[in-house]
Amino acid sequence: MYKVIATDLDGTLLNSDHQVDPFTVATLNALDAQGLPFVIATGRHYCDVAGIRDVLGIRPYLITANGARVHAPDDALIHASNLPGPVVERLVAADTVGAHGRVIVSIYTDDAWLIDRHAPELLAYHQDSGFEYRVADLRAHASAGIAKALYIGDPADLADVAQNLAREFGNALYVTYSLPDCLEVMVAGVSKGRALRVVLDRLGVDAAGCVAFGDNMNDIDLLETAGHPFMMNNANPDLVKRLPLVPRIGNNFEAGVAHHLCKLFALDDELAS
Repeated sequence: MYKVIATDLDGTLLNSDHQVDPFTVATLNALDAQGLPFVIATGRHYCDVAGIRDVLGIRPYLITANGARVHAPDDALIHASNLPGPVVERLVAADTVGAHGRVIVSIYTDDAWLIDRHAPELLAYHQDSGFEYRVADLRAHASAGIAKALYIGDPADLADVAQNLAREFGNALYVTYSLPDCLEVMVAGVSKGRALRVVLDRLGVDAAGCVAFGDNMNDIDLLETAGHPFMMNNANPDLVKRLPLVPRIGNNFEAGVAHHLCKLFALDDELAS
């Protein structure tokens, strides 16, 4: 019945410190040994997720930048969607972001996380991978094959940014929240769910055989695509309202995904540990 496992990272597979729990590592390796394919589906950068994958000790498919990039287990790029250069120039412009300067802006190239200022507090999210940003003039990199633009700031400021984007671009962009203080922008047509379908087609597996886990608004399409979706108990209340029929499981800070996988696959918790 369950043929593929797909999971978000932050708020889902990772704990409250945005790190991998040892029990999660043991559980995923036990299932990997049975030949089950894994898919990590996240808003994070590919280089960042590759580091987390190494900590997990498995070779999953990697859906990154909310679906703008898909890499096979051998690291081959099998899908990419970029924001057009002129659009990126507008995404990082002061009149889009807010002349007040309170919103941190960054963009993802294929191999770098570029940011408009130093923000060392963000590095706490990348302890397992060691992935770091590089401060740069974002306008100078607008045509560098940008997968995603990311705004970090107070939710009220981000709401203003979202309104600016809707007014200027309409449906030409996919705009979503990964956290209340993180607004993410990709080209229209990008989503974790669509990227998951790319992987499932490659595996020759129907969506009905896919188990998926998520916790936030950028997981909507992922959970709607999978035949067996599950939502974390710590999920964003707006996600709960949007997908009220999706079953809720444990918390990310209690290795909820791993414990639920043990139930689904009749894997003894003690064996996994």
